[in-house]
Order: sequence, then C-alpha cells, then structure tokens
Amino acid sequence: MNRRDFVRCASASLAFARTQGLVAEGVTPDDWRTFEVRTRVEILRSSGATRVWLPAALISKTPFQKTLSNRFIAEGGTGRIVEGRAEGLGIITAEFPAGVKPILTLSSRVATKNYAVDLSVPRRGAASGNRAELQHFLRPTKLLPINGIVKATATEITRGAKTDVERARAIYEWIVDNTFRDPKTRGCGRGDIRFMLESKDLGGKCADINALYVGLARAAGLPARDVYGIRIAKSGMGYKSLGTTSENITRAQHCRAEVFIGGYGWVPVDPADVRKVVLEEPPGNRPVDDEMVKRARARLFGSWEMNWMAFNFAHDVALPSSAGAAVGFLMYPQAETTDGRLDTLDPDRFKYEITSREMPSTNG
Repeated sequence: MNRRDFVRCASASLAFARTQGLVAEGVTPDDWRTFEVRTRVEILRSSGATRVWLPAALISKTPFQKTLSNRFIAEGGTGRIVEGRAEGLGIITAEFPAGVKPILTLSSRVATKNYAVDLSVPRRGAASGNRAELQHFLRPTKLLPINGIVKATATEITRGAKTDVERARAIYEWIVDNTFRDPKTRGCGRGDIRFMLESKDLGGKCADINALYVGLARAAGLPARDVYGIRIAKSGMGYKSLGTTSENITRAQHCRAEVFIGGYGWVPVDPADVRKVVLEEPPGNRPVDDEMVKRARARLFGSWEMNWMAFNFAHDVALPSSAGAAVGFLMYPQAETTDGRLDTLDPDRFKYEITSREMPSTNG
C-alpha cells in the first residue's frame, strides 16, 4: 500500500492565525504560543494483530488552548480518529495485522495561552453555563464516586461556606493541606478517590490528587472535571518543577482540574502542582509556609501557566474495538495484542517517545 493511505488528519484549522473567531475577545495574536508535539509508539514484542490508541490534543475550543491539527501515520496498518465531543476526547486508534511491526506516529499542533480567572469580579455571560454540560460534569464515575465517604468528606470540608467560590476554595485548601506527592507512585497515579479516603492514604500524584478535588467538588454540587494533558515547555514563572527541561517530554504527563462557578465560568485549579512544588522545587521538601509554596498555592487556584497541552476531560474511556476493560482515563498511549492489554509503563514491550518544540508565531 502507498504510505499516504495510512495518513489521516483531524484538523481544527490549518491556518490558525488567519482563521476568524479563534482568538478570544481582547487577546492579540502575540498572546498565543504555538507548539508541535510528536508522539511515536513502537510495540517491541507483538503477538498477532495489535491495536494502539493515543490521546489526541483536546478537540474542544477553550480560552487556554486551540488545537490546530492532529495528524498521524500508522505504518503498515490502518487508523482513524474517534471523537467524544462531550469530553473533548479524540482517540487515535490504529490496527496492525500479524507480522507487521506496529509503529504509530502522531503530530499535534496547538496554540496555548496563559489563563486566569479573576474571582473578585463576576464575568458577564458566565452565570449559568450550558446545563447539559454542567450535568455531565456532576456525574459519578467508576473511580470518582460522589456518595458515601466522598459525600461526607465534601460536606465536612465545605461546612460554613456560603458561596460556590468559598466551597471551591475550601476543597482546594483542604487538599493542599492534607495530601502529599508520593514519588513512588507509578506514572501519574490511578485516581481511586474512595480508596484514598477510606484508607486515609492521601499520597499520590496528579491523577490522584486532582481527581480527589474533582470528586469532592462534584459531591459538593459543583461541576468539576479533570483535564488530562502533558507539559510541553519549561515554566516561565520560576518553577523548575513545573516545566520540562528538554524537548523530550516522554514522562511529562500531567493532569489538571477545573471547577465551574456561577458568575465566573470554568475556573482552573491545580492543588497537585502545589504539592509538587513542596516536594520537588529545589532544594526539595519545602515547608508549606515557604514563600515559593505560598505563591504557587495562591496562583494555582484560578490560573494555569500554559506550558502544557490538554488532551481531554474523559473518565471511564472505552478504547475503540478493544477486547479489554475501559481505562480510568486516557493520558498515556495504550496498546493490546492477542495476549491482552499491555502495560504502558513497561519499556521492554511498549516503547514510545514524545517530543515538543515551540514554533514561530504567525501573525498574518
């Protein structure tokens, strides 16, 4: 077959700077940075037919990210993109016949802009949001139940809070005070919040700590969502631990969170990165009352630095044509052979590399 037959493209726009309506009101093109993120997956020991799945760059338009394109090549196989609009989900799914070495390459181009919500002034038009969307992000999921101990904990944390802003902040402050980043956690964690609360083991990484925020917020009646993604550049705000150190970002996956507050819209939060600053910001193991930690704590309730690319908001993700169970979230490449689902963190069978480069801005 011709190599071109295996190329598929799902593109929001091929000329972002020339497309009307993609730049938020009051924002000049210079505020946006453009990145190309390339993922190459190779299954080293396949058995029979092989399927590979990759998270595409977020297919929804947001104030902090515009996805310009998701282009992929399935060498010797066939591929397509499957979308789940409600959760901004794009899945690159590729199938390779027995005897073909499975290699899948994805190139995503995105424009990102630092994002902050001023919680001192309600925003016009942000009072109610889309009712169906908000209900979607109030539901329980397999790893994010909103009853039992989760509901009881949320009720206790928000006791005395009079507004949605106060409830959202109370949950954020409780998580920063009571969780910790555990460097022994594999990958970004599992996000099993009932286990965390019942075991009183509140350690983990971003997919645990920020999932706890989302679950507690939903249990308190606040629409909330995890935003799964990856760091793509160094931090410009002085945090070595909150950025990348090279173009190779293979292990830079990071989950964030958003909470919807009437009058303000979707508000970015990231208590997990506060705990990352505590543990990892040089010289390491900083106290919570350290000045750098306090600055991060104040900034990460209401703002994100967009040296990061979002993938999706999805939970309980059914991988297309898979014979296996749904995954709790899709932030890492996934694959399965006739022997079953592979361990995405097993370098002996599952090899992948992710790189990022910033591209010159086009203001034409």
